[in-house]
Parts: sequence; C-alpha cells; structure tokens
Amino acid sequence: MKEQENLRKKVTDLIKKQKLPAVRKIVKAKDDSKPWNADARAKVGSRLIELLLQTAYIQPPCDQLADSPSEPRPAFVHAFRTVSYENKKGAKKYGVIQCDPLVLKGLEKTARHMVIPYMPMLVPPLRWRGYDKGAHLFLPSYVMRIHGAKQQREAVKRAPRKQLQAVFEALDTLGNTRWRVNKRVLSVVDRIWSNGGCLADLVDHSDVPLPEKPETEDEALLKKWKWKLRGVKKDNRERHAQRCDIELKLAVARKMKDEEGFYYPHNIDFRGRAYPMHPYLNHLGSDLCRGILEFAEGRPLGKSGLRWLKIHIANLFAGGVDKLSYEGRIAFTENHLDDIFDCTDKPLDGKRWWLHAEDPFQFLAVCINLTEALRSSSPETYISHIPVHQDGSCNGLQHYAALGRDKLGAAAVNLVAGEKPADVYSGIAARVLDIMRRDAQKDPDVFPDALRAKELINQVDRKLVKQTVMTSVYGVTYIGARDQIKRRLKERGITEESDIFGCSCYAAKVTLTALGEMFEAARSIMNWLGDCAKIIASENEPVRWTTPLGLPVVQPYRKLGTRSIKTSLQVLILQKETDKVMVQRQRTAFSPNFVHSLDSSHMMMTAVACKGQA
Repeated sequence: MKEQENLRKKVTDLIKKQKLPAVRKIVKAKDDSKPWNADARAKVGSRLIELLLQTAYIQPPCDQLADSPSEPRPAFVHAFRTVSYENKKGAKKYGVIQCDPLVLKGLEKTARHMVIPYMPMLVPPLRWRGYDKGAHLFLPSYVMRIHGAKQQREAVKRAPRKQLQAVFEALDTLGNTRWRVNKRVLSVVDRIWSNGGCLADLVDHSDVPLPEKPETEDEALLKKWKWKLRGVKKDNRERHAQRCDIELKLAVARKMKDEEGFYYPHNIDFRGRAYPMHPYLNHLGSDLCRGILEFAEGRPLGKSGLRWLKIHIANLFAGGVDKLSYEGRIAFTENHLDDIFDCTDKPLDGKRWWLHAEDPFQFLAVCINLTEALRSSSPETYISHIPVHQDGSCNGLQHYAALGRDKLGAAAVNLVAGEKPADVYSGIAARVLDIMRRDAQKDPDVFPDALRAKELINQVDRKLVKQTVMTSVYGVTYIGARDQIKRRLKERGITEESDIFGCSCYAAKVTLTALGEMFEAARSIMNWLGDCAKIIASENEPVRWTTPLGLPVVQPYRKLGTRSIKTSLQVLILQKETDKVMVQRQRTAFSPNFVHSLDSSHMMMTAVACKGQA
C-alpha cells in the first residue's frame, strides 16, 4: 500500500509538471488488463442498460384535478418492434429502448448544454509520431479513421515512421494553422437564427404543414396526396436534422468566440484524405462554417492581397461572374463597391445584396473585410484575416486528364493555361441541352422521354449537372445521379413527385451519356482500373496500393458475417468481418478511391510547400 501511495504521489507531481510521457510510461507498466472482446462488451452493456431500465423512473407533473399525485413511471422501456420492408418478403424483429415523452422533452431542452469532447484545441496539437501518437493531449487520437478495418490498421502500424514522415508533416502543418471566430459574421447569423432562420441558406425553424387528406374516393387523387405527404414528412425530417446541425455549429462558435485563436488537429481516412478531428465547426464545412471562421494570424494585404480580395468576392458571388477573367472579376467588384459598403454597414437592414451570392456568409465576411481595408488610411497595409480559396476545377477529372495525357480533357478542367477559366460544368450542360433538344423532336408515342425532354429544356444549366459531373469520377451511380438531379429540380419548385421522379431519371441518363462522350479517356482509365481490381479481388485479395507520399492503402470491403450473443436483455446479432472480399465492391470502389488518394497526396504536398514558402 505504501508503494502504491508513493507511486500515486509521483504521478500527481509529474502531471503538475506536465511531464506526460513519463506518466504514460508508469501507467502502461502497471496496466496488466486486457481489452474485452465483443461478446463481453455486449453482455456488460446489456446488463447496464437493464439496470438503467429497472432504476430510472420519472414523476409526471401533478394534475390539478386528480385526488392524489400521479404514480412514477419508468423513464425507459425495452420493447420489440417488427419492421417489414417494401418489395421484400417477411419482416425483421428489433429490440428497441423507448424513451418516455417527458424525458424526450427534457433532452431537447438540455441539448444545447451537451458536451462535445473533440473541441478545437487552444494550444497547438502534438506532432504526429505514430498511429496513435499525436494530436490531442489526453483524448485518444488516431492518425487514420479505419472504422474497424483490421488490415488497414495493421498496414499503417507496420509502415516505418520514416515512410509516413511526409504524411505526418502535412497533418502537422494543417493542424498548426490557427483560426478564430469572425464575431461580426457570427452576430449576423445569431440575429437571423433567433428570428426563425429561413435566410441565407439557414433552414426554417418551423416545419412544412402536412397536406390535408382529400375527401374523395378517387384513387388518382389519393395517390397524389400520399406522394405529397411522404415528400413533406421527408422534408420535415431533413429540416429537423439541419436545425440540430446548425445548433451544434453555433454552440461551438459561441464557446470559442472570445478565444484569441484555436487549432484543428487533423487526421486522415483510409485513402489519405485529411479532415479536422473536430466535426462540427471547421473550415471544410458549409458556407456557414467558413463564413464564421477566419485566420487568427492576420497579414498586411499589400497590392497583391487587395487584388485577390476583389477576385475572391467575385468568386464567392458566383452565378457566372466567377468564370470571367481575373480583370473581369476585379471590375465586377469595383462596379459594386456601393453595394459592398451597404452590406457591411446594414447587413440585415439595407439592400441585403450579399444574400444573392452563392456563398452568402463567406461573401459577407469578405465584404466587411474589403470595406474596412478601403476605408482605412492605407488599404495595402490593412491587416486581413480572410482565407482566399484556391479550388481545383473538378479535381478528379484533372487527375484523369493528367493520367491519360488527355489534351481535350485537360483544357476542359484548366490543366492547360487559358485567358479565362474553362468551365467543365457549362460544357456538360451544353451537351446535355443538345441531346435533350434532339429528343424533344421525337414522337412521344415511340419515345416516351420526348415529353420529359420538352419539360426539362428550360431547366438545364451548369447547376443542374454540377454535382453529378463532380462525383462522376468518384463512382457516382445512375441512382446517385438521379437523386442529385431530383434535389436540384425540387429546389426550383417542381413539386409533383411523379413528374419529378421521371424527369430526374431521364436527366441523369442524359448527363451520364454526355459525360461519357466528353471524357472518353477518363472513362477508359476508370474501366481499366476496375478490370485490375476485379482480377485482384477474384483471388480473394483486397486491392492495395501505396500513395506518392508513402501511405499504404488497403480497401476494406469484405463480406460481413453475423453471430448471436445471448445477453440478459435479448439475443443480439453482431456483425463481423469475414475473410471473403466483396469482389464487386472492390472493383467499383477502386478507381474513385485511387483518385482520392492522388488528390490528397497533391493537397498535402501543396500544404508542405506553402509552409516552406511562409
């Protein structure tokens, strides 16, 4: 006992002196426990839930008319739910934990006070030195998000530290970039949100009213009502999810707004793409996140910085302005200086020109910055904190054009210098429009899509096809393309579910055809990579490769088996990986994953090169 006491005192002293490696060494030497297997965890977890069910009760509020106070009732109940699936025979039985409505109500009220463990850091993250060594001081940190894929984890652990040094250096560079909250933009966001949202792409606080059931026996009208009801319910579920997401983002922003600066430790997914470990408010997020965040370390604009700030305003406004030459974009900004000043002085009470921008919150942040610079005694010495983005023109297609030495494809995605930026999305949209015009001339009795072509001709533009083109190189399927186009059509007010479904099916088919025609070389490389993956996977081997930065990648797609575990509550069915690889999944995922890994290597090399130039 005396030895234990001395050891505890020693550890306490070391913690006070912040000698954490020494503390870890002592704890590790004394820890002889072994991790529990999945069976043990399931059984202990079920027993703990059972104890909660037996002991957690809730007292309903007193009823004024009742003679005696209402009885306490269980806060949580274990029950079984049977779920049947459309187009499938039979049904499945699930065990669920149901929450009392009063508890649910209480949870909704306290959600804003929930603790988010992986917050941005107030001190620079620890340098990465190994698979689980780096980033956070105390919270568990892993250099790769592997989601339980053992082979990938082992490949990274086995890789020599020297081989991964370039990846570690890039992640450290990203993690050591200091950020802060842009208080002026946050105050505008807070005002909009407290007034019910529904402005600048912020979701409405209220739900869409459910359509009333028509008093009729007409099957066609009832079917139409069911379609509409299903659509409205889906919209309301999405609105609820968006509201929760915004609340989380704003909770972090409010917590960090008075800090001089903070850091985002980064790690990678299995393909090597880098992400901030804090998930809610970060610089890779939505326009809202990017508008609220700015660099903590400012720099004098200089002549070049002032020029780029004007170009950045045009880029964020978009709507075709971002496709002008640099001089054209600068002219656009200078012609709208009065609007920019109005946005700064009266963001919600003036003309509100900033709401017309494609990225309104980022646009507002740059308006404020440019206004302050131009109103200062010396704009070129004004200290700016605004990040000016440099984006690739559909990075995936750029990589394919480079891999295939494809001159036509390279010109379409700006790998070849030109006077003004080439716009691949407008190019595809023009080709889609040509196909639809031809289809619209056909006889509807012979070619049923002729009517859809006529309906869609006025809807085709770069925005309709952009997401599909962007994701085509990452393996978007016909169904994925259909859903993307369906969302765009919905945004434009086409609400008839049966019409929108048929039109999006046709538009997806035409867009994928146009893509195949315009990027033949990319398509042939994708097919070749897919054939290679099929040969490898048919030998029951996962596809693996090493990125240009030395990161080993192993595709994790394996068939899942199940096993039953009898617990005190119910029988649980747990999934587990088998030794059998999924041949089709390995094949379809290889080309997008390979391009993702090239793209991430390129980004990391750029980050390290920028650090060298700083």
